[in-house]
Amino acid sequence: MLRRRVYYSIKPYIPWRIRAALRRVHVRRIRAATHNIWPVNEAAGARPASWTGWPENKKFALILTHDVEDQTGLDKCRQLAKLEMELGFRSSFNLIPEGPYTAPAQLRSWLVENGFEVGIHDHRHDGKLFHSHGGFQKAARRINQFIQEWETKGFRAGFMLRNLDWIHELDIDYDASTFDTDPFEPQPEGAGTIYPHWIATPPGISSKNSGYVELPYTLPQDSTLFLFLEETTPEIWMRKLDWVAEHGGMALINVHPDYINFDGQVGAKEYTQRHYADLLQYVRQKYAGQYWHVCAHQLASWYRSQLPHQ
Repeated sequence: MLRRRVYYSIKPYIPWRIRAALRRVHVRRIRAATHNIWPVNEAAGARPASWTGWPENKKFALILTHDVEDQTGLDKCRQLAKLEMELGFRSSFNLIPEGPYTAPAQLRSWLVENGFEVGIHDHRHDGKLFHSHGGFQKAARRINQFIQEWETKGFRAGFMLRNLDWIHELDIDYDASTFDTDPFEPQPEGAGTIYPHWIATPPGISSKNSGYVELPYTLPQDSTLFLFLEETTPEIWMRKLDWVAEHGGMALINVHPDYINFDGQVGAKEYTQRHYADLLQYVRQKYAGQYWHVCAHQLASWYRSQLPHQ
């Protein structure tokens, strides 16, 4: 944990190209050492004992989410949303409330009016949210204000650094700060499942809710695939989606608009939008009529309604 704190403290002062080169060496070593659990961890495909299936008797669920990291990503939100609309999809855009940009009310309203969801992404996105419980509680009060102002229901921590017990102090219906398997993340312990699950509020934790729904992402992050592993096709996405569909789980992806190139001049921190469009076309054509596609808050609401104690 200390090394992670040091890294995220000095990260802003390290040029991107140097960080990327170091990260590429690191992730390649991790990939070689964890080939038996990434991109597929077979154990994560086990169905929960109480699982009764998806609505409308669908084979699997498809959930699209986006973390918007900086002003560049914010400026691309409409382009990304329009791409999804053209292909018949909707998604959740997670915005940083007090970070490197200001999330305009006009953009948030436009997304919601067009069937998208707006969620909260961390607080300042500086890697410090979980440094201390006292610091988290102070930030949580501000986050809860934004949750109320933006009328949102979901949260995802920055860099997937998390404390699931502390997250109970947020006024949310769901959290999306975990993954089934992702050894490349700074806090690499996975949820070990491709299904949504309930995180009950433990004794002694101050919370307005009895718990929240946890939605782990189950397809690899785009930054890992295309910026650091330097994959040239979305084949790993498609292969993992096929595995999730076979096991009847939840195919949840986290795509960053910051890294998507829409004009054909792909930069050092970008990949072509064709990779993401090809994935959406793939699921639409191969699995037509077989997947339940909703926004994250809708899945969380449905899952909560299935719990016997809710």
